Amino acid sequence: MAEPNQRSALALPIDTLRTSETPEGVEVGLRLAGAPVRFAAWLLDTLIRTAAMVPIGMILGTFGDAGNGMFLLVLFFSEWFYPVICELYWDGQTPGKKMFDLKVVRDDGAAVDWTASTLRNFLRFADFLPVGYFFGLLSVLVTDEAKRLGDLAAGTVVIHVDRKDVELQALDLPGVTPLMPPVHLTQKEQAALIEFAERANEWTEDRQIELADQLEPLTGEFGMPGVRRLQGYALWLLGRR
Repeated sequence: MAEPNQRSALALPIDTLRTSETPEGVEVGLRLAGAPVRFAAWLLDTLIRTAAMVPIGMILGTFGDAGNGMFLLVLFFSEWFYPVICELYWDGQTPGKKMFDLKVVRDDGAAVDWTASTLRNFLRFADFLPVGYFFGLLSVLVTDEAKRLGDLAAGTVVIHVDRKDVELQALDLPGVTPLMPPVHLTQKEQAALIEFAERANEWTEDRQIELADQLEPLTGEFGMPGVRRLQGYALWLLGRR
C-alpha cells in the first residue's frame, strides 16, 4: 500500500532547476527563485523607493496643496510603474533583483514584454490580500514554479541569474549577426556553441576554423564564414535578436 506514496515522493523535484523549450526549439534551464530571496529583493526595492520619496515629498510639500497633489501622483507612479519600467528596460530586473541576481522572464525563458510585466505588477494588490502579501506568499509556497498570483496570470517566473550567465550576456562579437540554429540542439550542444563563442579571443583564427570546419553539416560553411555562423548561433542562444 505504501508503494504509490513512495513513487509520489520520488517524483518531487529535488532542486529548483526547470527546463523550458522556446518556440525556436531552444532548451533553456531556469533556476527558480524562492520566497526568502524574493522578499529580500522586494524589501530593498521598497527601501530605495522610500529613500527617493522622502526628499521629493519635502520639496513638493513646500508648494502647498498643489505640491501635495503632485506628490501623490509621483507616489502612485513609483508604486505601480517603478517595477514595470525597470523590468522592461533593465533585462527583467529591478535594482533589488539585480542586487540578489534575480530576474523576471516569461515561462519559456524569453524576456518579459509590456503586457506581462504590467499584468504581474498590477496584480500585486491581489497578492497583498488579505494583509501583508499573504496570498502572494502562499501562492509562491504551494505552486511548483514558485509563482505568485501575478506570475500565474502573466505567465512569468522569477529566476536566479548566475554570474557566468551575466558575463555571457555581455559577450561582444563585433560584426556577428545572431542566427537561429537550423536544427534542434540539446542543452549540451547549446553549451558547446556558447563556449566556442566565449573563447573566440583565446584561440588563433586557424584553431577556430579547424573546430568550425568539423561542424560544416550544421553551418553549411567552411573557414571563417563557418566560424561566424557558429558565433551567430551562440548569440541567438544567449537571447540576442
